[in-house]
Amino acid sequence: ENLAANHLSRLENPHKNVFENKDINENFPLETLGKISSGSTLWFADFAKFHTGNFIIKGMSSQQKKKFFKDFKNYFWDDPYLFRICADQIIRRCVHGQEAYDILKACHEGPTGGHHGANFTAKKVFDVGFYWPTIYHDAHNLVKSCDICQRQDKISQRNEMPQNVIQVCEIFYVWGIDFMGPFLSS
Repeated sequence: ENLAANHLSRLENPHKNVFENKDINENFPLETLGKISSGSTLWFADFAKFHTGNFIIKGMSSQQKKKFFKDFKNYFWDDPYLFRICADQIIRRCVHGQEAYDILKACHEGPTGGHHGANFTAKKVFDVGFYWPTIYHDAHNLVKSCDICQRQDKISQRNEMPQNVIQVCEIFYVWGIDFMGPFLSS
């Protein structure tokens, strides 16, 4: 028998009439959350809206809703940022637009950049704790548009040092075995 629950159930509820006769506000309380200065919406606006107020886009098909809720479990809101738990179980902050481009550029050209390839640059972004869904595509486009990276080239076959095969005619021409012994025990 749970005496605490019995006692609590008999107490008068001070908030009993607080929620009655109030109109439901259908508007999203943070309308600026899904907007940026360029007018395009954030790729993660739907997840953020659902986390902050359980708002879901009207007109989604059942498949879209199923995918949304499947993906939704990997995201969590810690005001003012949305985070994603990635497949490697590391939590990364979701970014968008110019912020994502600046992070990508810093990981490619910055002091620790090194002008590496697209996959390595994307890996560095993941290592510093950021995420957006088109990271590999954006990294590929950045490397393609990087002037320094385009001026660097691999060594062509014409400029390579030739690799000559060493001809070995018979065994023991190149290596041999020395027999030693008998050794005195001490």
